[in-house]
Amino acid sequence: MNGETMLGLVAGAVTSIAVVPQVARAYRTKRVRDISVWQPVILVVGMILWLAYGVMIGDIPLIAANIFSIACNGILIVMKFFYCGDDNGADGDYPLGQTNQAEDL
Repeated sequence: MNGETMLGLVAGAVTSIAVVPQVARAYRTKRVRDISVWQPVILVVGMILWLAYGVMIGDIPLIAANIFSIACNGILIVMKFFYCGDDNGADGDYPLGQTNQAEDL
């Protein structure tokens, strides 16, 4: 494995794991009201295009990073629709400007 491929794999891994904390928090709290569905949808469309490009040129780091990112953002989109019914009530809401700092981690 050459240096360019290794750099691509590391860069892809770092940028791909950026969504993991949001997915984990949404799963843990079942709260997705404040997440815009459009951001991950548009991101997935772009990543599908990058994935197609990576397949066409045979770039393994580009392919791997985009497959992982598409999966994570896809899970976030599914959770947005699956948990949206649980987010509509006032139970568990905090007064304006207050949050549970332990939950924000």
